[in-house]
Amino acid sequence: MSSTDLDAPPLKSLLLAIVAVLGLHVLAAIALVAIKTPELKPEPKKEMSPLEIKFVSLPAKTVSTEVEKQTVTAKKEVQPEVQVQPAPQPEPKPKEPVKQPTETPVKPKEPVVKNTEPKVTPVIASEKPRPDTSQKVAPKEPLPKPKVDNSAAEAQRQAAAQAESERQAKKSEQEAQARAEQEAKRVADAKAAVQAKAAAEAAAAQARAEEEAAAALAQSNEPVSFTASSANWASAPNFSFPERAARRARSGDTLNVVLVLRVNKQGGIDNVRVAQSSGNPLLDKEARRQVRSGKFKPFTKNGVPVVGDVTLPISYAVP
Repeated sequence: MSSTDLDAPPLKSLLLAIVAVLGLHVLAAIALVAIKTPELKPEPKKEMSPLEIKFVSLPAKTVSTEVEKQTVTAKKEVQPEVQVQPAPQPEPKPKEPVKQPTETPVKPKEPVVKNTEPKVTPVIASEKPRPDTSQKVAPKEPLPKPKVDNSAAEAQRQAAAQAESERQAKKSEQEAQARAEQEAKRVADAKAAVQAKAAAEAAAAQARAEEEAAAALAQSNEPVSFTASSANWASAPNFSFPERAARRARSGDTLNVVLVLRVNKQGGIDNVRVAQSSGNPLLDKEARRQVRSGKFKPFTKNGVPVVGDVTLPISYAVP
């Protein structure tokens, strides 16, 4: 047996190492597949614009490819490099029983497989902000600010203050005038009420006096003077020129006589006297007789019949 055969590991050890490596790789692959993708909590919604979050999981092929790469790298590290040295020519010696060296299995270095969890980076699709149609688009170039004329503003402020002062003064004047009118109306109403009360009392007193006077007149027979226009005949007498009196009168003449009549409460004529003579005694006598044939409507005072004295002029035309 050559020295090369002694340094090389036995085939059984190599097979065991390969099986162990393959088993570890299979377990690593199962562990990677069984790993759950971490759930990403969505960020709290902002008031400005909502964000759409999409979860992207890595394909399984990528993980298996990385495991295969690690396995191949481990295989390469396990195989030791064997240096081939030229075999020295042995010196002829007596043949002795050659002790076979005990084969010590070389344990290959186990590849360290890091259980690295794949980092899943969420792809956040930024949502484009929607244009706000309600807001007006501002001009690109800012307009120049207009110059404010402070003097005009001050004048306007003073004018407004003066207008407000005049309005307050006018309002106060109107209120004072309204109060004065109300006071004058109250005084006038009070005065009118006093006058009305006084007038009512006076009218009541006059009515009482008239009633008392009427009652007194009704009880008394004292005559009350009346004019001929106040007298109303209930039955008028017939005044005609007497033939006896025509002897002393000229034809065509007009003779006037004035009589005073005492009329009782019933309208009858109680007494007749001559207040003014016609100048013809026969005519005066006949006038007194003719007037007694008539009757007056009763004279009244305050609604009460009274005795009246009536002055009655009579004109006679001589035929």
